[in-house]
Amino acid sequence: MASSPEDPVLERYFKGHKAAITSVGFSPNGKQLATASWDTFLMLWNFKPQARAFRYVGHKDVVTSVQFSPHGNLLASASRDRTVRLWIPDKRGKSSEFKAHTAPVRSVDFSTDGQLLATASEDKSIKVWNMYRQRFLYSLYRHTHWVRCAKFSPDGRLIVSCSEDKTVKIWDTTNKQCVNNFSDSVGFANFVDFNPNGTCIASAGSDHTVKIWDIRVNKLLQHYQVHNCGVNCLSFHPSGNFLITASSDGTLKILDLLEGRLIYTLQGHTGPVFTVSFSKNGELFSSGGADTQVLLWRTNFDDLRCKDLKRNLKRLHFDSPPHLLDIYPRTPHPHDGKIETVEINPKLEVIDLQISTPPVVDILSFDSATTTETIGKTPPEKGEEICGYFLNPSLMSPECSPTVMKKKTEDMSDFPSESQRSIPLAVTDALEHIMEQLHVLTQNGHREESSEQNHQWTNQPGVGPLG
Repeated sequence: MASSPEDPVLERYFKGHKAAITSVGFSPNGKQLATASWDTFLMLWNFKPQARAFRYVGHKDVVTSVQFSPHGNLLASASRDRTVRLWIPDKRGKSSEFKAHTAPVRSVDFSTDGQLLATASEDKSIKVWNMYRQRFLYSLYRHTHWVRCAKFSPDGRLIVSCSEDKTVKIWDTTNKQCVNNFSDSVGFANFVDFNPNGTCIASAGSDHTVKIWDIRVNKLLQHYQVHNCGVNCLSFHPSGNFLITASSDGTLKILDLLEGRLIYTLQGHTGPVFTVSFSKNGELFSSGGADTQVLLWRTNFDDLRCKDLKRNLKRLHFDSPPHLLDIYPRTPHPHDGKIETVEINPKLEVIDLQISTPPVVDILSFDSATTTETIGKTPPEKGEEICGYFLNPSLMSPECSPTVMKKKTEDMSDFPSESQRSIPLAVTDALEHIMEQLHVLTQNGHREESSEQNHQWTNQPGVGPLG
């Protein structure tokens, strides 16, 4: 099928990383993009023309995952160096780290309200952290191999995780129990996530498949076989009607979940694609992979189909039995995607996109040369410890400065100015102190390290050596 104006287009690409891209995440306002890489750096890209990009230096090994907090005032990153870092996403790039696990950390995920952070690790555990009280909450131990990904449901009541033990597990965050288990005899899931209304989960399989389960009836709804290699990542469109997938076969695929078919194949990358994500409003999506490039795409197809989709929503009621026909095909048959699919290869049309390589500013983390044991020796001033300005503005204590309250509501379309930064910088001292406490808590809570945890990154299926 020929392409049309409603098809996705490659808007621009960003060059600055020196090795494969592992994770991409949009800011809530859709004006910035954070990326993580095997080169040990995070980068923050501003979409304004000629705007500088910031390279955050602090992790000591591969950065595996990055995500903005729901308020956009904090970045969390996970690394093979066994730590999680929290960054203020501006030109100063203040950060603090805590040793979250006893093995490489594979993913980070904020709950929708920003109060909790879930981390998944090769130590076979998922850990949940309270971001406002700034402490370790609990661990989830049931997986028997490396945990690759853990995600909160939209309402925060559930966590879905996937592991190389070939299971996908659903956890209840209230009683901390595993309440559901989907197993696969062929491969394991590299990535899992909930759809926007929390009724379904999708998995990106090492066996080249994409599967969607309805967790209300514990049923496999769709099973796509559209890739030629392992699927590394996926992202739901905010409407819940489309899913984009990234694969080691070098392509991105866009699936129409209402019709149950493949509608687009995108070929912008020159090697395996490791990560993909829609922006919060669905207008953009970004992808990254082994070619070290970060591609920014405009979605386009969403507006065209909005009117058609509205009629499908009329019969949906949360409490009633699910009408699978309203959202998905009735049977979970495999899809080969050969009918009416559109192939898009921007490399054939675009020789060079303007402003693809913005000037990059290196930001060295203040504690990049220290250990967690040396952080926060000076006690914070009274009141600062509970003033989590850059952790969760919505939960701010009355003791905090009214000026800070005002600043949190300002437009974050630009990086904060020096005057804006002066207030939260004081609060950073509190975070340093808190992170030391976090470190002590996690050390006390760790179980004995298993022999599996000494596996090297290069031993993982489908992952090559660093750099």
